[in-house]
Amino acid sequence: MGIIIKPIVTEKQTAITEKTLNRFGFRVSPEANKLEIKKAIEDMYNVSVVRVNTMNYSGKVKSRYTKSGVITGRQDSFKKAIITLKEGETIDFFSNI
Repeated sequence: MGIIIKPIVTEKQTAITEKTLNRFGFRVSPEANKLEIKKAIEDMYNVSVVRVNTMNYSGKVKSRYTKSGVITGRQDSFKKAIITLKEGETIDFFSNI
């Protein structure tokens, strides 16, 4: 498994990207550090990364009510990286669709 798992394309992250044009979010491996994330992004997308901010999210316990009773489960823990690119550079996630 690689360092970059998938890009984050949600409404909240898209709003951040539109506000500041050179920031993008990625879900990354929990063991990866900032230098490894920077190198992986630069190799994968051929861009220059200026800054990498990382956040660790812990899994939450979720429950819901059904006809057969209460079902409980747990969401996975994950690590998110927000990268800032050099001014004027961008990543197009939808170019290969």
